[in-house]
Amino acid sequence: MSETLICAPTKDPRQVRAPDGRVLQIPPQWSCLPPGDAGLTRRVKSAGPSWAVVEKVGRKTFSKGVWAPAENIAAAKAALETERATPAYAKRRAADVRRREEEQAQYEVDFEVSVTAFLRFLPQFRELEGRVAKAVAKHATPVGSGTVARTERIPLGQRAEAAVIAWMRHQTTAYDSLKVARVKGARREVRRQLAEVSRAVLDLHRGRVAHPPGSCPLCASVLRLEEA
Repeated sequence: MSETLICAPTKDPRQVRAPDGRVLQIPPQWSCLPPGDAGLTRRVKSAGPSWAVVEKVGRKTFSKGVWAPAENIAAAKAALETERATPAYAKRRAADVRRREEEQAQYEVDFEVSVTAFLRFLPQFRELEGRVAKAVAKHATPVGSGTVARTERIPLGQRAEAAVIAWMRHQTTAYDSLKVARVKGARREVRRQLAEVSRAVLDLHRGRVAHPPGSCPLCASVLRLEEA
């Protein structure tokens, strides 16, 4: 496969910034392939020289497309369109869709089980435990949700724990209406403090100390969601 240069965008749409800081002019015979079709992008990159434009915003990176010779992009598109028009491709595509759906369904089950294991409520709160686990899994597991449940960088148990704390931050605290100072580290500190509050609420359902009806933000939150 040909090497692809990873560049950053500039204000000029026909210029990019190389990793060493140099500003490169896009060759006149090159075109930009927009992001969105991974198969086509791979073919264009393997067909010859290309520059991938990636913009970094905070900790996230966003693809701005791939610049490559226009003839390479056209040839890759034509070849891929021909391949995708065959019955064999349609069959393989349908099989891939089924496989992904089955994997997603199994992941949803596994994630809910992992959330339940993290909650580990007392028997008298077992019904609430199941309702919370279902609510967290429903929110966190959809493909493209961008939640911690979709990352593979940490073990499943840690994903489940982080997903519960994130869900509680939005459902059982005033986080969404808080005005956090625009100071580096301020939002992280707020989240840390709210995580401690959420863990204390969870502990109410793990210990032997009963809490009065209506006094628990977790119980009230689950009831509110189910009534919505």
